[in-house]
Amino acid sequence: MLRGLYITDLLLIDKLELNFQPGLNVLTGETGAGKSILLDSLGFVLGWRGRSSLVREGANNGEVIAYFDIKNSVSVKEILKSSGIPATDELILRRTVNLEGRKTSYVNDKRCSGEILRKLSDILVEIHGQFDDRGLLNPKSHIDLLDNFGNINSFKLRLLWKEYRKTETELNDAKLSYFDAIKDNDYIKHSIDELQKLSPEDGEDELLDIRRRSMQSSQKIRGDIEKASELINESGAEGLLTDAIRWIEGVSNDAEDSLENVISNLSSSLSNLSNAQQYIDKYLSLTDFNPLELEKVEERLFAIRALARKHDILPDNLNTFSLELIQKLENSKLSAQEIINLEEKLSESKANYDKYASDLSKLRKKTAKELERAMVNELGPLKLENSRFIVNIDTKKSSEDGFDEVTFIVSTNLGAPAGPINKIASGGELSRFLLALKVCLTKTNQNLTMIFDEIDRGVGGATADAVGQRLADIAISSQVLVVTHSPQVAAKGAHHWQVNKSTMNRVTTSTVIQLDENARINEIARMLSGDKITPEARAAAQALL
Repeated sequence: MLRGLYITDLLLIDKLELNFQPGLNVLTGETGAGKSILLDSLGFVLGWRGRSSLVREGANNGEVIAYFDIKNSVSVKEILKSSGIPATDELILRRTVNLEGRKTSYVNDKRCSGEILRKLSDILVEIHGQFDDRGLLNPKSHIDLLDNFGNINSFKLRLLWKEYRKTETELNDAKLSYFDAIKDNDYIKHSIDELQKLSPEDGEDELLDIRRRSMQSSQKIRGDIEKASELINESGAEGLLTDAIRWIEGVSNDAEDSLENVISNLSSSLSNLSNAQQYIDKYLSLTDFNPLELEKVEERLFAIRALARKHDILPDNLNTFSLELIQKLENSKLSAQEIINLEEKLSESKANYDKYASDLSKLRKKTAKELERAMVNELGPLKLENSRFIVNIDTKKSSEDGFDEVTFIVSTNLGAPAGPINKIASGGELSRFLLALKVCLTKTNQNLTMIFDEIDRGVGGATADAVGQRLADIAISSQVLVVTHSPQVAAKGAHHWQVNKSTMNRVTTSTVIQLDENARINEIARMLSGDKITPEARAAAQALL
């Protein structure tokens, strides 16, 4: 409920403080006195679109503060909580604007966005008049209004829809993941087969490399030693030395000097050569290896390294990579089963949603007839007895609201075609249609502040009295503010405010005062008779009150 409105330097208002009360609050005043300025100011602090130039002439900044009692408003407190704003039983909205049009918004003294203000305003206030597109005339709200009228709980339907869409998303994600996996399955299977056939061991690359280098080194040494062996064996130095000894021995008896020392040294050298050859033969036997073994070592080493390069990993990671591929292949099998499970879950979820949505649709059609009958009872006293109010329910694509698309349409004259309420009804008719609808829906509007901007346009007499009575009925369970030119409507108010406009030093200012009983009689008498208040007008005003 709106408790207070404080306006500073906005439009024609210098400083203004209004403390509103529960029930029906009426605002009256001469045409052009500035009643609409109050609605502009309230719309501004609630974050609604309004005039572009708001700051009062001569001022640098304008400000509006609105106080709301939200003790019983759970939904408002939820918005505050989700926005990180402290929630108490009192809500304070403050908004400022400078000459450049820059606006700054605060909720409970914490700076916030205009979006948060609008979320709060959707719950706190309804204005019927210049902001009608936000309320009853917005077709998007009609299904909620119908559900509220019939006490139809669509909360479970929204949960079922949420569960259905969640499962649908999970299924789509699972399918995408599965298709990504299986498109590589042939490659994965081939890679696993390669790895398993090669079956590399951890650290094998390093061991093979050491073995290969050792064998390559040994091979080179053996080659040099074998060449040396060829030079000193029987066909080499040993054979030549043996021939030399034999030749010297053959001539030693004929030589004048003894050649025994030569033969002895040569024989000793021959013996050393023989020993050396034995050592060489022993070394060659110890280092003997099959050249095919080196070929096999190199072949396996190169195969391991080639496979590592193919998968862009280190050779030592081939075993781990093989296990990962096996797991990936296994996961694709699990994904296939998951898809089957999700498809079954989606089918069950859709069936539950369809069943509940179908039941709600039947209930809505029944409720639509009840609302149409309730509207018939309200339209007659408002001089709209030849009008028809129709709750049109079409089938649409499934959504969180079900299969139903609800639209309020009207026909204002007998035989006239029906159409959207805001397209068919004239200004005065539209106001009365909205009022009748609010009366029918009033049981759903507790804790809401409703503002009616000249809803009595174009009516008078008994019709105006009927309008006032219906506003008073709505105000029993909700706070109602009404801007009116009708004395019959003004007389129904529990609290009465008068808007005045004055000019001083070429500066025009609007003010608002709360009227006591006597001042109220005078104001209603003025509304009845004009500027000159006659005793008859005062008597009529007293009679209305």
